[in-house]
Amino acid sequence: MESLRTSVHLISSQVPGLLVNEGQILSLSDRVTVDLHELVRRAKETGTPGAALSDEACLEWLNCGDLLPGWYDDWVFQEQQRLRKVRLRAFLMLAHRWLEEGEIHRAVEAAESALELEPLHESAVALLISAELKAGNRARALRTFEAFRTNLQIELGIKPTEHLANLAADIHANES
Repeated sequence: MESLRTSVHLISSQVPGLLVNEGQILSLSDRVTVDLHELVRRAKETGTPGAALSDEACLEWLNCGDLLPGWYDDWVFQEQQRLRKVRLRAFLMLAHRWLEEGEIHRAVEAAESALELEPLHESAVALLISAELKAGNRARALRTFEAFRTNLQIELGIKPTEHLANLAADIHANES
């Protein structure tokens, strides 16, 4: 407790107004912005009408990397997982929308970013395969499926869903 008091005193004297001490509650001033909070807010705004940032700027923010890499405290792990889920949802939403809008290369980029976060996320794989097919790259789409199927079998001992298997089967069926 003495270390906390000393730290609070030093911080308050070196950076006046940074901390708000309200008896039992110690917090940051409202004037302080936390980049994690800003990232989560922007990720949740991604794709909404009237969003403050363009989708490209949001994509840049979403590619920020992990929170506090190398830290192994339970609270850090929980926050890392929470941020990862927020980022994953935003990448998937962007990939889906860009695919619908015909922005194929952007859809591929967003789907690949989602798979970097969660390599066994079937929806991200389906979006990536669909984007590759729309780009006319059937070979890459098939390689994406085969790599996913292999990883899924190795990691979890299961097969892809019927939907994804049918998507891959359609690639073979459309051979000329």
